[in-house]
Amino acid sequence: MVGGGQLARMTHEAGIPLGVKFKLLSDAPTDSAAQVAGDVVVGDYRDLDTLRRFAQGCDVITFDHEHVPTEHLHALEADGIPVRPGPRALVHAQDKGVMRARLTEIGAPCPRHRIVSDPADVARFAAEGEGFPVVLKTVRGGYDGKGVWIVRSAADAVEPFRAGVPVLAEEKVAFARELAANVVRSPHGQAVAYPVVESIQVDGVCDTVIAPAPGLDPKLSTHAQQLALKIAEELDVIGHLAVELFEVRTGDGSGDGTKVLVNELAMRPHNSGHWTQDGAITSQFANHVRAVLDLPLGDPRPRVRWTVMANVLGGDYPDMYAAYLHCMARDPGLKIHMYGKDVKPGRKVGHVNTYGDDLADVRERASHAAGYLRGTITE
Repeated sequence: MVGGGQLARMTHEAGIPLGVKFKLLSDAPTDSAAQVAGDVVVGDYRDLDTLRRFAQGCDVITFDHEHVPTEHLHALEADGIPVRPGPRALVHAQDKGVMRARLTEIGAPCPRHRIVSDPADVARFAAEGEGFPVVLKTVRGGYDGKGVWIVRSAADAVEPFRAGVPVLAEEKVAFARELAANVVRSPHGQAVAYPVVESIQVDGVCDTVIAPAPGLDPKLSTHAQQLALKIAEELDVIGHLAVELFEVRTGDGSGDGTKVLVNELAMRPHNSGHWTQDGAITSQFANHVRAVLDLPLGDPRPRVRWTVMANVLGGDYPDMYAAYLHCMARDPGLKIHMYGKDVKPGRKVGHVNTYGDDLADVRERASHAAGYLRGTITE
């Protein structure tokens, strides 16, 4: 696995029961996954020679991020190394312009969009639709709100162009909420779909995920799953695919109907699927391992009626041990997943999962635990 973050750490954990030997290319020996994996190579994933040396002896290469240069992945494939997902698929998660063009081609519903050249072009894009505000995104490199701007005038649109990279303009969607459809697909074409979840964002970062999305129309839920499966097939995704969605009200605005628009794609285990570790029969991590090794996929159905995942962001507790005492004693059913990261304000250092039959109770337990571990709740 290329990348040493928490996704690699949890994927490694999922492979242990299967006896899968896990080799890691990490930026540093202190990275989250490097702390637990037995075979760690420290090196720069942007260097082709490093990637080639790392790939020697590997049966398959997969990723915990989308940042490996596309041309390097083509070179690995030319060397006979299975890369999953392959570069022709992964480019759609690396380049937002390529993603939007391909999704439009296959008929997937997207916000209105266009590559723009300068602030004046942004103004023209706005005038072609409902006007400002519009959303600007760098086509490569953005994540967790980085590389994304909401601009309200041409004067506001200067900053995104400073880096000298292509910029994608999108209409600012008046969505009711954000959803995510997570699917997994194997090389021989087997695919499974998890329940569609609600993803609650705070300052551009995922805060809470509710599985399944409460109150979601069953027909729209099925449509979202089928859409994600179609995207996985059309783009030839191997492994886990997260399709982040906007739920948008239709009709006269009275809430009598909704539709979904595709916001983003991620071709790896994803924050919106962390709930599956404790709430699904087979987790996203276990199914990603199965898929890239072309093993039969596991059952994605939920174990319980409701599961809630809440991210733990760095806060006032440099040492979590004292917080553990409170959280574990208060809620013996709580599941805590920490990433071994140094605690820094606002940094994702872990997550908690809670589950049960009463959604309000499950949400309160998750919120309390995440807040206490962060230090924003003290009792």
